[in-house]
Amino acid sequence: MQELISATNNKNKLREFREILGDKFIISSLADEGITVEIEEDADTFYGNALKKAKTIAELTGKPALADDSGLIVDALGGAPGVYSARYGGEDGNDVLNRAKLLHEMRDITDRMARFYSSIVVYFPDGRIVTADGSVEGSILYEEIGENGFGYDSLFYSNELGVSFGIATPEQKNSISHRGRALRKLETLLRD
Repeated sequence: MQELISATNNKNKLREFREILGDKFIISSLADEGITVEIEEDADTFYGNALKKAKTIAELTGKPALADDSGLIVDALGGAPGVYSARYGGEDGNDVLNRAKLLHEMRDITDRMARFYSSIVVYFPDGRIVTADGSVEGSILYEEIGENGFGYDSLFYSNELGVSFGIATPEQKNSISHRGRALRKLETLLRD
């Protein structure tokens, strides 16, 4: 099996990478490689951030690196939080603050249409790039429902599942999620 180094310190993303691709690829973590690096996500697109992370880790390790940048896009907020999803509430990676700010911003809004979007990049040491993206449609709930998942999952109602990602099992979420869709596209591209 081909090894891919996961260019993330986010344990939830790493878990999803392994759940979705683990029977086809060996997914190593940064910790497995002894890498302690924080890569600033300063691009203005999901693809730009994913590319920067994958390229940095591939160059550090000499191995193919897998990176994702993803986020929540809310129509009524002009696409926010978007590429700033992880730091929307002011602190990078603070899911509680992020959800609180989103609920505050949405308090008087009835158009609650939203989608999760993911851009996945595999960067090879020879400079080759394979990329895929995925999205899932839904809406923002008026309150958190469920404790499964991470990030905005408890506020995102999936149109396809008919429940919040906070209630969905990992298998249900991975079957239709933005990241799941992008990773399955990526798997096909890597096999070809």
